[in-house]
Amino acid sequence: MPAMFTFPMSRTLLRRALVAAGALTLVSTAADAQQPRPRDPRSMGGGNCADNTYNCKDTPNPLPAPNTVWLEEMTWMDVRDAIAAGKKTVIVPTGGMEPNGPWLVTGKHNYVLHTNCDAIARKLGNALCAPIVKFVPEGSYDPPSGHMTSPGTITAREGTFRALLTDIAASLKAHGFETIIYIGDSGGNQAGQRAVADSLTMLWKGAPIVAHVQEYYDYASVAKHMESKGVHPSKADGLHDDPEISLNMFIDDPRSIRYDERVKAGKADINGVSLTDRKKITAWAKEVVAFRAQVTVDAINKAIANKGTLPAPPRTRGN
Repeated sequence: MPAMFTFPMSRTLLRRALVAAGALTLVSTAADAQQPRPRDPRSMGGGNCADNTYNCKDTPNPLPAPNTVWLEEMTWMDVRDAIAAGKKTVIVPTGGMEPNGPWLVTGKHNYVLHTNCDAIARKLGNALCAPIVKFVPEGSYDPPSGHMTSPGTITAREGTFRALLTDIAASLKAHGFETIIYIGDSGGNQAGQRAVADSLTMLWKGAPIVAHVQEYYDYASVAKHMESKGVHPSKADGLHDDPEISLNMFIDDPRSIRYDERVKAGKADINGVSLTDRKKITAWAKEVVAFRAQVTVDAINKAIANKGTLPAPPRTRGN
């Protein structure tokens, strides 16, 4: 067997071998190894102020303010200018993904909140809406329990939900909002919202004010109010649905309650209340939204005066 000879490897060859093996990263040439340019402290908007004036914190917005209260529909400049103009209250709405009978889509609560948060923020006059939190506690997934026994439901563990609410509030605080309001359109959201609001109130000592407004979630009062407007249920269909929730969804998007299909199939009713007269139910739906907005605005103002969540109101039925 021939003898094995080893040759001394130069430093250059050794370095190249290590690089090829992934054990060492090549050092750039002197020109390439220059340190990156320091970030301009005026930078905002996702880029460096030195690269483009639209990345600078004080650059005027080149476009007029949009007619929206939703953060996700605004540019960073829109939000900056809205806060500077006094819109320092932000509402964090929580919905859900759950089964709601054969007519209503699984995003029921999210459709309701899309209309209601908009109405509440505009009525307050100094508020914006954060994106709807659509993933909330709906039951266990192993084994499935609660709403998780039905396809299309998405659940979040209670700890996950509370952590998300905390991170959202901390983000909003960092941007200068002075009042953060949680509203939830589902029963399973209420305890977590209250716990997070109380915790952050203690941690931040009222700067900003953080409050859970449970008065928003009071379908019994909505039903009572709508009886005075001519909505008179005559039976119980036994579905996770009622006239008030259907009307609240209808005004946001009729497709969310399969309106046209139900009318065609002769199924446009709930709990004995006919939904076939589109003009009538449109008026009813607007009344539902106006009533819920006013109740919530009144409760928000009381929570702000209280510098935090008010004592829990009596528990009422809900959806």
